[in-house]
Amino acid sequence: MEGGGRPTVVTIDGPAGSGKSTLARRLALELDLPYVNTGLMYRAVSLEAVRLGVDPSDAETLTRIAAALRFDLDLGLRPPELRIEGAPPDPELSSPEVERIVSQVSAHPALRSVLRDRQRRLGSSGAVMEGRDIGSVVFPDATVRVVLEAGASERAARRALERDARPPEVSTAIAERDAQDERNVPPVEADLEVDSTHLGPDEVHAIVLAEVRRRVAGAS
Repeated sequence: MEGGGRPTVVTIDGPAGSGKSTLARRLALELDLPYVNTGLMYRAVSLEAVRLGVDPSDAETLTRIAAALRFDLDLGLRPPELRIEGAPPDPELSSPEVERIVSQVSAHPALRSVLRDRQRRLGSSGAVMEGRDIGSVVFPDATVRVVLEAGASERAARRALERDARPPEVSTAIAERDAQDERNVPPVEADLEVDSTHLGPDEVHAIVLAEVRRRVAGAS
């Protein structure tokens, strides 16, 4: 999908549990674009750190790991999605061990710079890109920059259901992630902000899709 000769790039930012992945995948399918979950890229580095016993404060080694990992798109899927080392994302990317360190790993500026370059390449021909700072730093000139919000208790409930975890534990993890993001993520910039606390996935999808279509039509 293109508008005015430019590839369509939709960025979706927002805190953990706000519904970014659900929205991004549905939009990508609707718009016939690749779906790129950039958070998985940071988790891939974190998983390698766990497997190799690398300290999450070791920025130099972690940046080398990030530079060595291979990320591309699986064009055999609809929508095309991220592959890591030529394979689908490992379920271990959501393991407690990765969850504990991913915020610390992703805070290193040099590592973020390496992965931002990869993210720009992955989205260069058009994509729906999900992640923190994706619209503010990685694609500030995206077709539409969306920020999804939701109340902390609602986000914790969603994440607990998604990962079959206990709500109190998830609430603590989300609070810690929010605090880490406040320190490390630049101020979020958006063309459209949606509070999904009291909205279902269909409603959120309809709101954002309408804005994307409006902007693409306006650029044509």
